[in-house]
This record gives sequence, structure tokens and C-alpha cells, in this order.
Amino acid sequence: MTEIQREDIETRRKRLLHRSLYTGMKEVDILLGGFARQHLPTFTEQELDQYETLLKNYDDPQIYAWAIGREPVPPHLDNGVMKLLKAYKLPF
Repeated sequence: MTEIQREDIETRRKRLLHRSLYTGMKEVDILLGGFARQHLPTFTEQELDQYETLLKNYDDPQIYAWAIGREPVPPHLDNGVMKLLKAYKLPF
């Protein structure tokens, strides 16, 4: 029986950064790319889990609407990472 190797944290951060930069929607690329560059290097495993769940399970336009406050964040996603995303301001 072989043991499944767990992805190391730095590889995971790089993968999530890439996913954040290439969402398919330019506005989301800019928002999530900047957010990921700023926050992924210091995220804990739990925060990476929260962020990855968001990216994997929700459409880019929906994430964008929640992040900019156009729509309310569902209670089950109202966590620390989403609060950081909503507070994130683009540097320009």
C-alpha cells in the first residue's frame, strides 16, 4: 500500500496564487491576484483551506460580488479569509 503524499505548503501557496491570477475574469484576476500575493505567504493551513474552498466551489463573479459588497456573504463562508478579502484594497 502506498502512502499518498501531501502537497507541501509552499507548493500549495504557489498553486493557489496561480489560480488567483488566472480566474477567467479580469476583474477577479486583479482582485484575487493582489490579495493572494499579499496574504498567501502568511496564511495558516486552515486559512489556506478556507481560501481554496472558496476558489474551488464558487464562481468568479460570485466571489467578486461578495468581495466588493455587492451581495451579502453566505454565513457558512463568513470566515477570517473572507473578512480579509472584503477589507482588501487594491494598491492603485
